[in-house]
Amino acid sequence: MASIIKEVVIESSADDVWKVVGDFATGPSRMAPGFVVDTKPEGDRRVVTFGNGSVAVERFISLDDDLRRLAYSVVGGTVQPEHDNAVFQVVADGERRCRVVWTRDVLPEELAAPIADAMSRGLSVIKQTLDR
Repeated sequence: MASIIKEVVIESSADDVWKVVGDFATGPSRMAPGFVVDTKPEGDRRVVTFGNGSVAVERFISLDDDLRRLAYSVVGGTVQPEHDNAVFQVVADGERRCRVVWTRDVLPEELAAPIADAMSRGLSVIKQTLDR
């Protein structure tokens, strides 16, 4: 199994960033506009459409507001891993700064490189969007 960890520093408070990142239903479209072109909630799942045309069906796993942690799993779409577990966590770094840490565990390992690349591109857009 491949484990991928990416993070970015955001020049905004952890609470402000969490209001967007922690919103499972619409967070992807709000935090990464253009990279994500649509997010549709469907019960405990969401369908995320990316700017490149790929689609991910993601199942909600857990949300912890105290830890500012959201876990989900890709369960369908254009890329269908054997196993996927993803976590976004927002960590305070002072009053007006935080880190967004995005962790993915994925099988098969061949998916690690393209997923890591997409995560890096996504975090770049997230930084541009949420920096104040």
